[in-house]
Parts: sequence; C-alpha cells; structure tokens
Amino acid sequence: MAHIRRMTRSDLDQVQRVEQATFSVPWSKETFLNELGDANPYAHYYVIEDENGVFGYCGVWLIIDEAHVTNIAIHPDYRGKGYGDQLFRRSFESAIEMGAIQLSLEVRVSNTAAQHLYRKFGLVPGGIRKNYYTDNGEDALVMWVGLK
Repeated sequence: MAHIRRMTRSDLDQVQRVEQATFSVPWSKETFLNELGDANPYAHYYVIEDENGVFGYCGVWLIIDEAHVTNIAIHPDYRGKGYGDQLFRRSFESAIEMGAIQLSLEVRVSNTAAQHLYRKFGLVPGGIRKNYYTDNGEDALVMWVGLK
C-alpha cells in the first residue's frame, strides 16, 4: 500500500533515482537539498512510497497565497496505477490547507496524460511559455486553478 509524507533529506537518493528515470534534464541532489533546506522557505515536498521505498515525489512552492507546482514525478515502473493522482491530490489539498487561493504549474504541451490529470483537479490552460524546456526547446502549457 502506498503512503504519502513530507520529503526528508534521507529520501534524496531514492528521489534521484525517480528523477533520473523520469526527466532528460534531472535536478541535482544539491538542488533538492536547497529546496529542503533554509535556502527556500517557500518549498514543500512530498514523497509517495511503498514497502520497496520512494517511487514518486511532488514539489509545491507557496508564496503568500499562490501555490506553484515545481515538479511531480512517478517512477516509470509505477505509472498507470493512480499514484500520480494520489500524490497530486495530497499536494493540492496541502496547498489549500496552507492558505493558497490559486495554484499553477507548467506542463509540456506534448504531455497530454499529465494535462488530463491536472484537468481533473480543475486546472485550465492559461498561456504558453515558449521554448520553456531546455532539453528540446518544447513549449510549456501554463495551467492554473482558483482554489477559493
């Protein structure tokens, strides 16, 4: 059974495995250390795990009353089983509990599966960020939702 909890520094080796299996330009361990440390007081990160360890994570920045999903990843071996939905739901609900009145994120224009997930939570397209992704210059679709 999967369990979702706050990310800790001790999770970072497992988070790196998820990151490297998911993204062509993965974040470094140092980047995650900065996100979890005092360098970014706005950052809130969650992991999803089972008896085999961490297989996904989601990050949210909360700046005053605006939440921004920085990234979400599920290891390829665990995709298609509803874990992304569970993890996003927890992050979404946590943002509301912390006082967010809107939530936004960027998603690759080609990632229709992720867009479908976000639409389930009421997010709608709000614009395009041209050449957003550094690996291939793909555009990002900005999606957002009002929470109040």
